[in-house]
Amino acid sequence: MEPEITLSELTDDQVPAVTALCAEALDLADDAAEAGAILATLRVRAAADRPVVGFVAWRGGPGGRHGGDGGTPVGVVIGSMSQREPGRGHVDLLAVAPDSRRKGIGRSLLARVEEALAGLGATEVVLAGNPPHYAWPGIDVRYTPAVCAALALGYHQHNTAWNMTADLSYPGSPALRSTAAAESRLAGQGVVVRRAEPTDLPALTRFARETFGGSWDGELANSVGRPDAGCHLALRDGEIIGFAAYGSSRPSWFGPMGTAPSAEGSGIGGVLLRRCLADQRAGGHDRAQIGWVGPVPFYSGSAGARIERVFFLYRKAL
Repeated sequence: MEPEITLSELTDDQVPAVTALCAEALDLADDAAEAGAILATLRVRAAADRPVVGFVAWRGGPGGRHGGDGGTPVGVVIGSMSQREPGRGHVDLLAVAPDSRRKGIGRSLLARVEEALAGLGATEVVLAGNPPHYAWPGIDVRYTPAVCAALALGYHQHNTAWNMTADLSYPGSPALRSTAAAESRLAGQGVVVRRAEPTDLPALTRFARETFGGSWDGELANSVGRPDAGCHLALRDGEIIGFAAYGSSRPSWFGPMGTAPSAEGSGIGGVLLRRCLADQRAGGHDRAQIGWVGPVPFYSGSAGARIERVFFLYRKAL
């Protein structure tokens, strides 16, 4: 007879065991390799800005750092409340160990996080990224069991998103083309391109908020000053007219980036993009994920990027 499955709140001392679970349960290699960074984004950084809840499914009883008392973590769920949409809860992560799937564990975890989000005021739950702290835009279509589970549990697809992949694995990659000539041309037009420093954050986040809205200001705050992340700026007369960042949500992911309407078509975006990709290559990444892409032709032309990851976004009224 199999040991009983029990659920408990996710606590700090359980994170090492849950990280190991995610490294096993996230079937795609890029996701598994960044399991620790994903948990740090969804639990630690997110909790500084919004209500976050998490639960673990245990075989043999809840455990601590290594699943003490013989308990083994076999599933985890993390949810949070939207900062921008009152009444909207997000399921940010749901993972079940491969040998424990199709046993109702995912269903139990999802029901528990829905209950917790409802207690925080959610009237709707979405299976979608909750910027500025997210790991995926939605469910990668290659996680077919998760897609099937979402539909079986009453969720309805309401949107589609996609990432593009930039190949950083060889020196001649279009993503790693030199920016020296373009930077020299821009300098002749009075445009300075440089790396962002923490002292730039107030002006940078204000520019992003006032020019583009949304949550990019929060994502930029995640990128500047961290060793596994960064941001590059373009300035004219000391005023920011463009930015590009990476590592906000995950070390291998690029974005966000934006150029002031007055500077569009100047080539600033391509320079900022490739400076970031060069940093990511120097950090040991062979590929960069350009997350939640809008302008596909720009990334294809500037970095040879291709559409690779496609995500379905789901919602359900509570």
